Amino acid sequence: MSEERREEIRYPDAAARWAARAGSGGGAAPSGGGESSEDRIILNMGPSHPSTHGVLRLAVELEGEVIRKAVPEVGYLHRGNEKIAENLTYTQFIPYTDRLDYLAPLANNVTYALAVEKLLGIDRALPPRCQYIRVICCELARISSHLLGLGAFAMDAGATTVFLYVLTEREKIYNLCEWLTGARFTTSYTRIGGLARDLPEGWTTECRRFCEEVLRALDDVDRLLTRNRIWMDRTQGVGVIPKKMAIDYALTGPNLRGSGVDYDVRKANPYLVYDRLKFDVPLGSEGDCYDRYLVRMEEIRQSARIIRQCLDQLPDGPVSLEDGKIVPPPKEKVMTRMEELIHHFMLATEGVNAPPGEIYFGAENPKGELGFYIHSKGGGVPYRLKIRSPSFVSLSLLSELLPGNLVSDVVAILGSLDFVMGECDR
Repeated sequence: MSEERREEIRYPDAAARWAARAGSGGGAAPSGGGESSEDRIILNMGPSHPSTHGVLRLAVELEGEVIRKAVPEVGYLHRGNEKIAENLTYTQFIPYTDRLDYLAPLANNVTYALAVEKLLGIDRALPPRCQYIRVICCELARISSHLLGLGAFAMDAGATTVFLYVLTEREKIYNLCEWLTGARFTTSYTRIGGLARDLPEGWTTECRRFCEEVLRALDDVDRLLTRNRIWMDRTQGVGVIPKKMAIDYALTGPNLRGSGVDYDVRKANPYLVYDRLKFDVPLGSEGDCYDRYLVRMEEIRQSARIIRQCLDQLPDGPVSLEDGKIVPPPKEKVMTRMEELIHHFMLATEGVNAPPGEIYFGAENPKGELGFYIHSKGGGVPYRLKIRSPSFVSLSLLSELLPGNLVSDVVAILGSLDFVMGECDR
């Protein structure tokens, strides 16, 4: 195939079609190509294809090497988390949030706890030390998720060395997680009204060291990829998501900001102590795979900047509320005082007594805005819980995004979207 023909096929993809659709008042834009369906073949990518970042099935209709139609099929990892939540107390559901975006379990824990605390009306009363530690956990989770996302994205495109660099740094994060929570993967660290435990002695020193080391490793990745001719050819102008398309499909996180839309929940609706911290929100300009890569690279640097500020400002004090009806009392009091024993028994058997009402809380997770809608009729178990998973939203535009691209570009586009099927399918 000549270079001129390749340019003609590759670049008039989603951006051109979306512009044509907008110009025609919302009607479907022509897909191009007058060949009959007999000249096309159906290719199944997945559900176990290594390029799909999980159990996703893509049915793509090909005309030569050009995609004319793409249908994503999700649900292979569906576990019914939202229905399970209706049969567990608010605290019992915390471990299930680990299994959403399992690359960032600490951030999932924090977001869910903040949602329940908003329902209880205690989100503004959390101890300052608890809030700072939660921010540190969220930013460590963001770095961990972005590192693996970048490594897998690069490996999909053939750059294996990058994966080894990022896995080395993620191992350090897992060591910090294990030291802090007792688990490397499924942390279950946050509690309603606080945290499971305080920072161990010496943890902050190791965390500062990691922030320095990860930035040096990121510079190495930068030198390996950012001006690499092959990498630029595989990502620039590929998988373009125009601003209007990104907004219409309700994208959030790096995928939205890669299209130049300045929206970050930490800035737009600050929670915890984000309004006391200085950080920049990186934006793309073209909305292609390359921009989404650059946005995530810079977000890692900004997360390290946030963590260092939190460690500098970290106050002393408790890490949980001192309210026996929300947080279990200390064990020594449970064993010696009747009132604390009753509180402990009620929390363990019935859960936190939440008031009737409906709330939604969304936080800036690594993949985008992770949100929890909770409908309570009172008591310790939610009547209804709905999860807004950013990975599900990102995958919703594949039918619009993939047609017009080459089949070899699918792996680059999927890698640049950086989704996790555990969160998508729930």
